[in-house]
Amino acid sequence: MKIALNGATTMKADLPTDLRAARSAGFDLLEIWAAKLRNFLKTHPVADLKLLFEACGVGPLSINSIEHITFRTADDYTQIKAECETLSSIASKLGCPYLVVVPGKLPTGTPSRQQIIDESVNVLQELGEIAVGHGVGLGFEFLGQTDCSVQTLDLANEIVKNADRPNIGLVIDSFHFYAGGSTIDMIDALDAKRLFIFHINDAEDRPREELQDSHRLLPGMGILPLREMLRAFHRIGYDRVASVEIFRPEYWERDPFELARDAFNATEKVLEEV
Repeated sequence: MKIALNGATTMKADLPTDLRAARSAGFDLLEIWAAKLRNFLKTHPVADLKLLFEACGVGPLSINSIEHITFRTADDYTQIKAECETLSSIASKLGCPYLVVVPGKLPTGTPSRQQIIDESVNVLQELGEIAVGHGVGLGFEFLGQTDCSVQTLDLANEIVKNADRPNIGLVIDSFHFYAGGSTIDMIDALDAKRLFIFHINDAEDRPREELQDSHRLLPGMGILPLREMLRAFHRIGYDRVASVEIFRPEYWERDPFELARDAFNATEKVLEEV
């Protein structure tokens, strides 16, 4: 399984620094944090970023992400489609296979499971049509927080299956998997072809309902069932990539090169133990 660095882990570093840190630490791939991408493109063309990837010998995995794609106003959704067009075009020029998209918050009125599925499928199909025109896939990432419209792997998987496009698949984040109450059986039920990216991280020992992104830790340093998840991935034949995504402000203050090395070593150790 290849190992990727997600730009959220080194949030205060810029995109060129992320690439150099990823190369120095031994990462195979980089997930591009969208805000860092936009900042880089203020003063550089996309071609410069492509050359930087090539010079570092690190591949692009995804642009992360378009947030809250569902249950939006008409004006908001028009902007989301435009953002999907722009980022898909950039991803294509970089040779970046995926764009991560995230479901919206639960709207007022407590929609039914079927209403959430219908809304999510319709949006994914429309955005998927935009992305496929650039040869790009969409990774749909459910969130475990209670205000998200898609909190569990089984619901996300049902949505992706119903969307029924080869360029639409899943992103599983170990933090959200645990926080939202997903189970190993849900991984065992997956078609590995529909799983695009695994976001690997760990978390402090706290009740699920108290967990926030700031409680994330390096893989192997907390209580998440990473080894059980990885064994389930092996059972279904998933061996693409584990990408380190950690939103911990304490880590953001560290030297990004040292943090990247620690993240790579911690992830490699967990992978080797399975």
